[in-house]
Amino acid sequence: MKVFPSLLQRHLSPNLKHLQMKKIGFIGLGIMGSRMAANLQKTGYKLIIYNRTKAKGSFLLEKGAILGNSPKEVAQNCDIVITMLSTPEVVKEIATGKSGLLHGMKKDQLWINSSTVNPSFAKEMHQKSMEYQIRYIDAPVAGTKGPAESGELLFLTGGNHKDLEEASPLFDIMGKKTIHLGEIGKGAAMKMLINQLLGQSMVAFAEALTMGEAMGIQKEKLFNILLSSPVVAPVMSIIRPKLENDTYEAHFPLKWIQKDLHLSSISAYENGVATPNLNVTKEIFAQAKQHGLGDLDFSAIYKFLKHKK
Repeated sequence: MKVFPSLLQRHLSPNLKHLQMKKIGFIGLGIMGSRMAANLQKTGYKLIIYNRTKAKGSFLLEKGAILGNSPKEVAQNCDIVITMLSTPEVVKEIATGKSGLLHGMKKDQLWINSSTVNPSFAKEMHQKSMEYQIRYIDAPVAGTKGPAESGELLFLTGGNHKDLEEASPLFDIMGKKTIHLGEIGKGAAMKMLINQLLGQSMVAFAEALTMGEAMGIQKEKLFNILLSSPVVAPVMSIIRPKLENDTYEAHFPLKWIQKDLHLSSISAYENGVATPNLNVTKEIFAQAKQHGLGDLDFSAIYKFLKHKK
């Protein structure tokens, strides 16, 4: 694929020593993690992988990755651990459970958590890591399936500057840009805000489309005029083909944005902030999930609202 020669040109030479020395443990091989891990593998890193559904890592194993039988085993046999998992509950089990990664990590080993979690949970995992004398980086990503595959993610990081310098060759391969926002939890906080706005924008646009169609405006005109106006989020232009064709292959599953909105509402409560729009948006996605749309792309909220009118 065209993108991977460009990745090699951009990263391989300056990071050759890093490539030769580091073994990367990658835990969580869903839509995002599998593509992030593949980019590391294609640029020379040796991978030790773990996923609860083992079949999801088969293509990496065929190209030389090693399968760990548990998160602990992965951690025991690598230099840096990266996790890309679905929920805080899963992260906690993978990290602190009986065969958790923290039980296998060595003193001063680095754990990069790219899972989308709430800031208070990120701080909890940092505190737990410190008890094991493990270094922790808070590093969620902005981007979906396409950017993950092409190595164009945006990393939103919180943590120690020296730890981030050590991780930067990995971020540079998996992403186009890394932003250091400060202490642990700040990366998670920014990711909460981005996904909060994404969910709210998606519902607002889907409602406008549904209402416009109900008033007899041609769908193509609705897209052309609304998307050219300054009041619609630019990302809706990217989502347009899904809505036009009524095809919702999951680049960002609806159930996960509903989860992220729930985490944002937790953060709002913890910080004493009133977020009525957030809470309504969260419940709309929750209803869509209850109607069996959870595994479709989050843009399927349009399908849900259109059939509810």
